[in-house]
Amino acid sequence: MSALRQLKSAGNRNPHPDWVDTILKGDCVAALENLPEHSVDMIFADPPYNLQLDGDLHRPDHSKVDAVNNDWDQFESFAAYDAFTRAWMLAARRVLKPNGTIWVIGSYHNIFRVGSTMQDLGYWILNDIIWRKSNPMPNFLGRRFQNAHETMIWASRDQKAKGYTFNYEAMKAANDDVQMRSDWLIPICNGGERLKKDDGSKVHPTQKPEALLARLMLSASKPGDIILDPFFGSGTTGAVARRLGRHFVGIEREQDYIDAAHARIQSVRPLGSQELKILTGKRAEPRVAFVSLIENGLITPGTHLFDTRKRWTAIVRADGTLAAGNEEGSIHGLGARLQGQASCNGWAFWYFNDNGKVRSIDDLRTIIRGKMKLAGN
Repeated sequence: MSALRQLKSAGNRNPHPDWVDTILKGDCVAALENLPEHSVDMIFADPPYNLQLDGDLHRPDHSKVDAVNNDWDQFESFAAYDAFTRAWMLAARRVLKPNGTIWVIGSYHNIFRVGSTMQDLGYWILNDIIWRKSNPMPNFLGRRFQNAHETMIWASRDQKAKGYTFNYEAMKAANDDVQMRSDWLIPICNGGERLKKDDGSKVHPTQKPEALLARLMLSASKPGDIILDPFFGSGTTGAVARRLGRHFVGIEREQDYIDAAHARIQSVRPLGSQELKILTGKRAEPRVAFVSLIENGLITPGTHLFDTRKRWTAIVRADGTLAAGNEEGSIHGLGARLQGQASCNGWAFWYFNDNGKVRSIDDLRTIIRGKMKLAGN
């Protein structure tokens, strides 16, 4: 690990290994092979697009466009690009945790080849996200439609992957309580966010906007997760991860990019725990069986339960079922039958008398969930 570029402060008591919160200098495949198996929670990959540019690109006024013509984007053939893609994706899949996910961004030049390789290697595609650019570059040749979007593929490690992170409730709330769509309108990186050299030129030709990376991390990771970027560039992934309370590991072979990324990340102020708390819904809470209330002594067999209007009363039995006259069943099933309905949320339907105070049985479930969280810590 001699190629590590340390970003940790001397007072940081980070329990993670030395390679976390660092930039590894070198070839991405070789660096990935040095990382432990199943060690990262999420991957964001912005690989070379293989743009196949033939000569310089000029505007109608004959001024030269600052396009991507770097050596790292040059491949001699599609076969060579496919071999490169397969190599780094195999290495990335090895370090991804079983419940981790990967994001890969690209344009029409490469994203279809990338997607095919992902499926061939066993990745399971969850979504494709369209990044709609609110301020895209014009098509100066005037012979094609304006390229106003890029595509991101979001995938789990394999088809059987369970428990991957998706902060559905948080994304919905952030989208005015409407389910987040798969087309995101976000400006390209410009203005003060764009890193520039002393001569005013771009530090990196394909720097991604921080808003894009923030939405990825907020939707598919949790504070404390490790985010891997095998094509680190100017360090957008690291900067956003640091601000959002995530850890990162970047891989980059160009020293100029490493230096720029290092300075950029060091200047980031991390957000506090309150700002980073993720909104969750009932589906994200641990499941609690009604019998657990009895087992934990929160309610006893023989307790009478009733609905808010006291139309029906039921007795709690030792096995966690309820009985009301000739009817019996679970808190949900019995509540549904008594009302003549197809279903019933028993936790919201049944109440009990707690020393003269009417309380919902859902209050007791909250107590159990609190104990489960403490046990998990």
